[in-house]
Amino acid sequence: MAMLMANRRATSGKVRHWLVKSEPHVFSIDDLAQTADQTTHWDGVRNYQARNMLRDEMKIGDQVLFYHSNTESPAIVGLATIVREGYPDHTAFDANDIHFDPKSDSENPRWFMVDIQFNSKFAMPLTLDDLRKIPALAEMELLRRGSRLSVQPVRPAEFATILKLARN
Repeated sequence: MAMLMANRRATSGKVRHWLVKSEPHVFSIDDLAQTADQTTHWDGVRNYQARNMLRDEMKIGDQVLFYHSNTESPAIVGLATIVREGYPDHTAFDANDIHFDPKSDSENPRWFMVDIQFNSKFAMPLTLDDLRKIPALAEMELLRRGSRLSVQPVRPAEFATILKLARN
């Protein structure tokens, strides 16, 4: 992993930080930890703004906060790393998949995904209610009223604050 981080820094500068949302009953941090090589593709995103981040901005070595949404206590529950940059989301081409999009095809893909790899699970989830109480996170996209993006950028200071909270 250190080599990936070094490559990322050498080729394009700074590592960026992201937050991805998943409903834990669909795919949880524990599911990620149990996949082969603790790696999976992050598919099924059907929002153009999030798609653009997956396709154009997320780079190998970038750090990802894993967020459990649509649950009794939504929370940031762990960390992952981008290990493959944006490529066409094959689920859009599969008529039997719930993410099928008849307007997307392999010649003209509409949707993209990245691969993420498990880093760690936090000892205690950082709940949305608790995050709202942290002044350093007041401007975080996750905490903005009406923010629903399943993929979103995280500022470096916000990421550092989250890591500090996770260690306490």
